[in-house]
Amino acid sequence: MSTAALQSSKRSLVKLRTFTLHIDCAYASNDASIRSSPKQSSSSVTYVGDNLPINMGLNEVKSLRLTDMRRGGGGRSSFSGIVATVFGAQGFVGGATVNRLAKEGSQIIVPYRGDVYGLRELRVLGDLGQILFTPFHGKDEASIRRALEHSNVVINLIGRQSETRNFSYDDVHVKMARTIARLSRECGVQRLIHFSALNASPNPPAIIFRKPSKFLTSKYAGELAVREEFPDATIFRPSAIFGNQYSDGFIAYHFSRWVRPLSYLRVPLYASGEKTVKAPVYVTDVSNAVYAAVREPMSVGQTYEIYGPERYQLRELIEYCLRYMRRKSIITPLTPDVFAKAIANYTFHKSLYNVDRMQCAYVSDTYTPGLPTIRDLGIEPTKFSDAIGNIMASMRKSGRYVENPEDFIIPDPPKPVSQEFELSYNVSYP
Repeated sequence: MSTAALQSSKRSLVKLRTFTLHIDCAYASNDASIRSSPKQSSSSVTYVGDNLPINMGLNEVKSLRLTDMRRGGGGRSSFSGIVATVFGAQGFVGGATVNRLAKEGSQIIVPYRGDVYGLRELRVLGDLGQILFTPFHGKDEASIRRALEHSNVVINLIGRQSETRNFSYDDVHVKMARTIARLSRECGVQRLIHFSALNASPNPPAIIFRKPSKFLTSKYAGELAVREEFPDATIFRPSAIFGNQYSDGFIAYHFSRWVRPLSYLRVPLYASGEKTVKAPVYVTDVSNAVYAAVREPMSVGQTYEIYGPERYQLRELIEYCLRYMRRKSIITPLTPDVFAKAIANYTFHKSLYNVDRMQCAYVSDTYTPGLPTIRDLGIEPTKFSDAIGNIMASMRKSGRYVENPEDFIIPDPPKPVSQEFELSYNVSYP
């Protein structure tokens, strides 16, 4: 091929590359004039390579690379500009959070432990190549840094309801949280969202045993550690989260075969559930709150208490679930066989259903005056009665089979507690 032909080919490639860059800029820019009049944009500025203009705000990526630019019209096949690392994505809340982020076209990095086949449900939540996986260990800083170095958002959902031989409450909720916060700051992460727990305090109430819950005290210590390493972190304090009868932190506990003595004949609760007040929150509302906090600049450095719109006696909630399940069970106080099972689980194989978990389950939800809530993120929380129907359908006495669907009467919703009841038990009222 002649020299003239080679030079002509190079000029054609340069023109094609410049035209492609202008098209990408038109999709990436929020300026309507660029999208509507490409001639004006081509005459006003010339872009060379990956040096493209970008909004350096809190909600935009910092890189000037074309691959990091927000593009597309929205949805899972677009790119929102968010590259999020979600620790604890294999958990109950983690799956819903990954789905919410992926729905907006975010790229998500999932650090995992154990078998990678346990992540198969997460693979289909985003478009091809948007859900990425990397192995990590909580005590290996190199693996944590590898999961953080390409992200501008980090969400820490790691938490345990029981201790193991390898990880104590302090290891998981304090030391690991501190490490993630410190490495996030060193890697230049813009937003960190850390999950704590409602009722977390240095001295939570001891309901059943003399010693307070280690879970709640370690969660509070974790908040202090995160604030020390990453002052601009956004902290969530959720109440009991419901949404799946098999893996959530509310229904799965009270109706588990490990807690029930004999099938559904008897449901043991502390003080028959009459001295515990709960405001459970729907898992979809929690995931929506995470995305809203990422997009809301005013959430930087804030602590949000996430709870449901109404407060109920624990007994009222359990009775409502039983009516939906069409089971005639008796709610009784905690009996010696339940204590024996909880102590055995705590002593031998550190099961989820142990004495410390019992402490958390029967601590009434209290609120801190002055702290923002889920409504401050623009989300109206869902009532317990509006979301529980599909969840409890598979736990009905005859399963999903109904001989005459019109004969199944939806039970009346549970009754919220009154302010007089709250004051009589010295419980904070919102």
